[in-house]
Amino acid sequence: MPVTATQVDVRELVDGLNFAEKVDRALGLIREAYEEFGDRLVVANSLGKDSCVVWDLAKRVSASIRGFIITTRFKPPETKRFMVETVERYPELRVFSNEAEIPERLYETDPDECCEVLKVEPTRQAIAEMNVACWVTGLRCTEGRTRTDFQEIEERDVGLLKLNPVLVWHEREIWQYLALYEVPVNPLYKLGYRSLGCWPCTHITADPDERAGRWIGTSKCGGECGIHTRPLQADYQI
Repeated sequence: MPVTATQVDVRELVDGLNFAEKVDRALGLIREAYEEFGDRLVVANSLGKDSCVVWDLAKRVSASIRGFIITTRFKPPETKRFMVETVERYPELRVFSNEAEIPERLYETDPDECCEVLKVEPTRQAIAEMNVACWVTGLRCTEGRTRTDFQEIEERDVGLLKLNPVLVWHEREIWQYLALYEVPVNPLYKLGYRSLGCWPCTHITADPDERAGRWIGTSKCGGECGIHTRPLQADYQI
């Protein structure tokens, strides 16, 4: 059967499946999509804990699966070192960035525009240059208030499927997988971070919301950079 967008009761899956069932389900979703799209299935690897799980799951499906990383001039040194180590281990990961000039401290005056230029635009470039038909993400519906309306298989851009294979996982299950399968993770987690981004817009907090430390003090607080909410096939020319 062709892989198509779904509409299921996500909360029922979150609470109704155990850890092993969620792992099997995620592997099945990736395997089915890879069988249909082959090399046009590509993993978006943010270098965060959830992406580390998804990348490992994808590699269990096929060692040939490709991926891309979006980096920015504001990524912490720890993340940049982890990126270099990851790409050395997996050269099939391509790194994209946008080095265009932007106003100084744009992340304070207009964080939405900063994310648009430094994150969303390179994602569009990656999808275009890698000829992506289905991109795989580490998005989870249990992360915070802005991620509760996503589905495991989506088509937010016509002709471009998005697969969210760990959508129904809890944070503890992500860490359970990483520990059980000895998957390397970004060292920033040892310092107390729970959600990672650019250094000016990422902080350690005691808030129960995983993403509460993102964009503190702005209208984006706990929100999204835009790659999951904005068009990704917006007339980008290679």
